[in-house]
Amino acid sequence: MSSNLFLKISIPFGRLRDSALNCSVFHCKLHLAIAIAMDAQQAANKSPTATTIFMLPWAGYGHLSAYLELAKALSTRNFHIYFCSTPVSLASIKPRLIPSCSSIQFVELHLPSSDEFPPHLHTTNGLPSRLVPTFHQAFSEAAQTFEAFLQTLRPHLLIYDSLQPWAPRIASSLNIPAINFFTAGAFAVSHVLRAFHYPDSQFPSSDFVLHSRWKIKNTTAESPTQAKLPKIGEAIGYCLNASRGVILTNSFRELEGKYIDYLSVILKKRVFPIGPLVYQPNQDEEDEDYSRIKNWLDRKEASSTVLVSFGSEFFLSKEETEAIAHGLEQSEANFIWGIRFPKGAKKNAIEEALPEGFLERAGGRAMVVEEWVPQGKILKHGSIGGFVSHCGWNSAMESIVCGVPIIGIPMQVDQPFNAGILEEAGVGVEAKRDSDGKIQRDEVAKLIKEVVVERTREDIRNKLEKINEILRSRREEKLDELATEISLLSRN
Repeated sequence: MSSNLFLKISIPFGRLRDSALNCSVFHCKLHLAIAIAMDAQQAANKSPTATTIFMLPWAGYGHLSAYLELAKALSTRNFHIYFCSTPVSLASIKPRLIPSCSSIQFVELHLPSSDEFPPHLHTTNGLPSRLVPTFHQAFSEAAQTFEAFLQTLRPHLLIYDSLQPWAPRIASSLNIPAINFFTAGAFAVSHVLRAFHYPDSQFPSSDFVLHSRWKIKNTTAESPTQAKLPKIGEAIGYCLNASRGVILTNSFRELEGKYIDYLSVILKKRVFPIGPLVYQPNQDEEDEDYSRIKNWLDRKEASSTVLVSFGSEFFLSKEETEAIAHGLEQSEANFIWGIRFPKGAKKNAIEEALPEGFLERAGGRAMVVEEWVPQGKILKHGSIGGFVSHCGWNSAMESIVCGVPIIGIPMQVDQPFNAGILEEAGVGVEAKRDSDGKIQRDEVAKLIKEVVVERTREDIRNKLEKINEILRSRREEKLDELATEISLLSRN
């Protein structure tokens, strides 16, 4: 939005060698240029007594989304927010800012680039898997730029994500209090901490069993994110322990109460559930992408359709695509399927990925969309009765808020744990894999039929309705409590 103040702070980088990201050390000289995009009214509204917070989320969409919703909530409670990420990441969420968000400023974090890693790929959204390690390295090399930001802006408080252990270290060296806001579920984080940091801790009872497919010893180089789990676990543990006094989580007690308490015990600090923080778009807002989808959904009966989406970072193999396609076909349900491919994929990728004749056989009960779908708006539509999902945490929170049962097909990292807690809490079901870890088309079809076609799992819908009644009744009270907590921390 044009009325928002953008901070463009750039540090000249060393020249890239051999098109890799082996940058020379960033120069320490800071060039601060503030683009004057704030009008007089905005300037008048900015309170000189506001607490300033610098937010540094990871550049994944689910992380950015939760952090932005937190920023929006705090901006209405006398906080001024510096929201830092890569330019391409900030551009993706900029449309979600509204006039009341005038106290949120975007700070552009420019990563080192190369021919293989140009600026438009400085996001995990659609990033080819071969560039995942490159992205992680580039983000870690931004530490000196981040330090310059803190030295210049001198915020009262830093709120940082769980994959940047250098962030709280730098804040501590500058005597800036810092707290961790982890956007994953408490159940998943509990398992990570027990595996890598607290193996002898007393874990809450659970029927969850991790399929051998997800165990770290079975990961391969074909899944670079999964293969990095030990390093990720180390970073998460450090970030949680470095948090001053309190840790924020995008969750709520009705879903993960005993695991939130477990984290509080082993980390010896308060774990504050502030979720679900999800973007709730205006259904009436003009949106060309959604308009065509809405027209199609409007012709379907209530709760008769499933949304199928696997997030912004994971790309299905041909085998996985075919298994899900056959499951959808056998289920006899209406479905809208957003199929994504890595950036730069060839034009006819959908035709090659789907089974021959699939779309013709599905006919009018199918809508297949390449690339992005407006997930939040679709989940709110009355014809949606189920969500076939990878169980990314942000997607799970969206589905819960919209009251839509989740049919989980987890793919990587924390998603198997997320699927487990959703099923344990009675707000979703998981499509179990075979002994080799492969998706079973019959299992997919069976669960879609139970949830959407035959409606034999109304217990899930009833549970979601009860949860949402509780969440709606205390949302503002919870955020007010958080604002008080943050004010105290930032002044100590």
